[in-house]
Amino acid sequence: MDIREITPNYFAAPQLDPADMGDIKAAGITTVICNRPDAEVPPAFQADSIEAAARAAGLNFVRLPLTHQTMTPPNVAAQMEHLKSSDGPVLAYCASGTRSTVIWCLGQAGEMATDDILEAARAAGYDLGNMRPTLDAIANAKGSA
Repeated sequence: MDIREITPNYFAAPQLDPADMGDIKAAGITTVICNRPDAEVPPAFQADSIEAAARAAGLNFVRLPLTHQTMTPPNVAAQMEHLKSSDGPVLAYCASGTRSTVIWCLGQAGEMATDDILEAARAAGYDLGNMRPTLDAIANAKGSA
C-alpha cells in the first residue's frame, strides 16, 4: 500500500486491496474515495469489494470514478464536497493516485496559489507542472489568480 500525503486531510494512493482497509483505518483515515472505474480492474478490486471491506473496517466509502473525459467541473466539485464533508482525513485512490491528485489540484485552483498546489502534488510524488496553465485559468476565472 502506497499512501501519499497531499495535505494533512487528503491522501492519494494507487489501487487499494480490500485487505488494506484495517491499516487505512488504523492510519486515521475516515473516508475512502474510489476514483477508479470498475472497467479497469478485476472483480476482486472493483468498488463493491473495496466498499464492503471499507465499511466492515468502519470507514466511509464514496464512489466517484474518473476518466480524462469525466474530470469535469461538477465531478471536481463533488470530490471537494466529499473532502469537506468528511469527518476526518480522506484517502482517494485510482490506478496510480494521479487522477485522485489531479482532481484535488483542480479543486484547489483559485483557493490556493498555483505554486502551492503543484508543490503539494510534487512533494507526494506527482509531477503535475503541466497543469499550471489550467490551474491559472481556473484561478483567473474565479478572480483569485
